[in-house]
Amino acid sequence: MPNTNVKLMSFLGRVASAILVAFLAGFDGRVTTARAEQISGGVVRIGVINDASGPLADATGSGGLVAAKMAVDDFHKGHPNIAVEVAYADHQNKPDVGVAIVRKWFETDGVDVIADVGNSAVGLALQNLIRDKNKIAIYTAVATTELTGKQCTKTGFAWLHDAFTLVAGPIRTLVAQGQDTWFFVAADYAFGKNMVSESQRILASVGGKSLGAVYHPMANTDYSSFLLQAQSSGAKVVAFANTGDQVVNSMKQWKEFGMDDGKQRPVAELLWLTDVHSMGLDIAGGLTSIVAWYWGLNDETRAFGHRFFELHHRMPTAPQAALYSGLSHYLKGVAATGSDDTDTVAAWMRENAVDDFYARGSKLRVDGKLIHDFYLFEVKKKSEVMEPWDYYKIIRRIPAGEAFSPLEQSECPLVTPAR
Repeated sequence: MPNTNVKLMSFLGRVASAILVAFLAGFDGRVTTARAEQISGGVVRIGVINDASGPLADATGSGGLVAAKMAVDDFHKGHPNIAVEVAYADHQNKPDVGVAIVRKWFETDGVDVIADVGNSAVGLALQNLIRDKNKIAIYTAVATTELTGKQCTKTGFAWLHDAFTLVAGPIRTLVAQGQDTWFFVAADYAFGKNMVSESQRILASVGGKSLGAVYHPMANTDYSSFLLQAQSSGAKVVAFANTGDQVVNSMKQWKEFGMDDGKQRPVAELLWLTDVHSMGLDIAGGLTSIVAWYWGLNDETRAFGHRFFELHHRMPTAPQAALYSGLSHYLKGVAATGSDDTDTVAAWMRENAVDDFYARGSKLRVDGKLIHDFYLFEVKKKSEVMEPWDYYKIIRRIPAGEAFSPLEQSECPLVTPAR
């Protein structure tokens, strides 16, 4: 599809097309003479790619484009003479589609950096491409530990979480409370499989036991057989290693089948704010999960949340906030170095701490992880909600040093020289 100039405000609904390229309007298209010599084509080009119409669309989707627009607009206020363009595409949760789109962006359209992605299988496929093309990728919501493990690369940055950060805190907390037998209902692709393997490894290390796992297709809607297997396992905890529409439908059917009788405890290993909104508090209330960022944490996060809401009519999810943060940090690197050269900007990004509401003072580790705090939360009951989208009750802040797997345990090839 040819590149199409559009205004972002005309694109706030869910994207149904396979590929949509949107260039942000409102830039004067000029750079200073000094910068024009170092910025390729005189324009910084960003590619945002995610699931625009599938099960992950609510948490990423068109809201990711809103977050990117906010990051560029805020950057442009301080650097009006640096032109920035943003392209947007739907990878349909298919690695081959994602690679084809991004390859064209790199080889034909001059894109400098890609952001978002969301899907773990797509992320791993794109990691190979950015390594080959020496481009920067800012991943949000790509959970597989392989991304910053065996498949790490010097220009691939994980801004949000991985499977370890998502499961370690809840497992340690619940096993210590006697919830020591677990059964897993998981999505049958890289994300779900990695979440289960990490969970089972951590369970064993803290004295818990896995009683099994069952995997469902990504686009599944009927979870009855999977839930019955979980029920018959007798596990004290049923953990859902799925996301978006998958976990929403799983929990709705959990309640429909009367499994909310207290005999087994459901845990959503990845739960987005939009998932809670879709379920409703009658179903989601009391669920435990973990998150790297929540709009209601403090005055700074609330300010961003309300700005985002004005544009998207929903509060931002953690991946959308992470996308804003990652692109803002990248653009600060472009401004500071006067260049969009991959190695130059990537080095700046690694050397300088993130300075925004998302993860103030956090730095990128050698394996590409942005190291920041996490929060264990419980979904509020209706009576506890003070304002729309006020869904999370923070139980505990998990400091960065505890949230992430130790660097000495990393399988990332980049780690060895640093040891």
